[in-house]
Amino acid sequence: MEHWNEKEKFDPQGFRDSIILGIKETNGDLEQLSKFLDVSGSKLDYRRYGESLCDILIAGGLLAPGGTLLTDNDPDQTTTNYSVFGRDSDDDSLKAFTQVFVRLIRRYKYLEKSLEDDLRKIVVFLRAFTADDRLKLAKLFAYLLASGHITVAPLKTLLEQDLLVKEGLAFEFLLQVLQSWQNEKDASTVWAALRKSGLDSKLLDFIPKSKSSQDVFSEAMLQYGLKQLLAYQEAQRVETLKKGLSNEIQNLINEGAMLKELIAAVKDYMSEFSLTEHEVIVIVWNTLMNNVEWNKKEELVADQAVKHLRAYIPLIVEFTKSSKAEMTLLLRIQDYCYENMNFLKAFQKIVLLFYKNDVISEDVILRWYKKDHLPKGKSIFLEQMKRFIDWLINAEEEESEEE
Repeated sequence: MEHWNEKEKFDPQGFRDSIILGIKETNGDLEQLSKFLDVSGSKLDYRRYGESLCDILIAGGLLAPGGTLLTDNDPDQTTTNYSVFGRDSDDDSLKAFTQVFVRLIRRYKYLEKSLEDDLRKIVVFLRAFTADDRLKLAKLFAYLLASGHITVAPLKTLLEQDLLVKEGLAFEFLLQVLQSWQNEKDASTVWAALRKSGLDSKLLDFIPKSKSSQDVFSEAMLQYGLKQLLAYQEAQRVETLKKGLSNEIQNLINEGAMLKELIAAVKDYMSEFSLTEHEVIVIVWNTLMNNVEWNKKEELVADQAVKHLRAYIPLIVEFTKSSKAEMTLLLRIQDYCYENMNFLKAFQKIVLLFYKNDVISEDVILRWYKKDHLPKGKSIFLEQMKRFIDWLINAEEEESEEE
């Protein structure tokens, strides 16, 4: 019968004492520290005590649940200042210490997972740390993200911590990480990583619910110098909102809603999410045009389009009250007819329908014709419109002569 081997007991304290003794002998020399950690891996069980090792290198000792250091009433033997939290919080000091992790992972690849798991645990303890230590931890996160040694997953853990979100610590930590990460790489790289992880659409969830709004988020991002990241986020937010509005219009049409219900719903959505009229009219157009099985025959599609759009004139008119919205719609029609070749000859009929029903004004049509048209299919569309434009100009001249 085999006897229980004492050495096989899980003994993080024993591991800690061995590691801290060796760390102290390096006197804070990072080259010596890396050499000691490299050699110790063959004697001490890093696979088993990977998270304990990361605790020690980050916080200077083993962390108890809640984030306080386990000192066993003997802090001299059980803690060390040669750690992330023991460093100055300036960038150079923390970057130098981050290299200790990088070299260690290069030697013991499996510690990459231990480090990420440990950070996932440590980030939950933000309340137990000083503001300075939180900043150091955020910079460590950023440098490890920039070097590709961890993923965004530990940051996501913050969203599960209601108290950290409520007290504003989660949002502050996120901003500090993003600031240092962007300084190391660039905004487009950071944004790509956020998108890949799915965190890009959850950024506002880091803000306490009582204050959560795009305005609060934007102001904080600008304070931290994250203007380009904010631009990416705002662009994505608008795209998400546009999809949401398109789905709402689609659903209401499919349910057979009355036009006045449709108009009211679009207006509500527009004001709730601060969308502009020229953004909304493009969504309305796209949704209406995508909601039809178009005839494959080019000679029939124009009449089909006019008949379909005529039914929605009250909706379209409601969101083309400004000349900017009118021009946006006209350019979108040009773009649509060019992209969908069957509609090439339908352009003039659609524009005429909208002119006769006061959707698009004479001034906007003339301005489009003279200078504001898109280059796409320009010669075809200008030729189609020529007789109508001549008629408009003549009518204008006759009116001014009568006056």
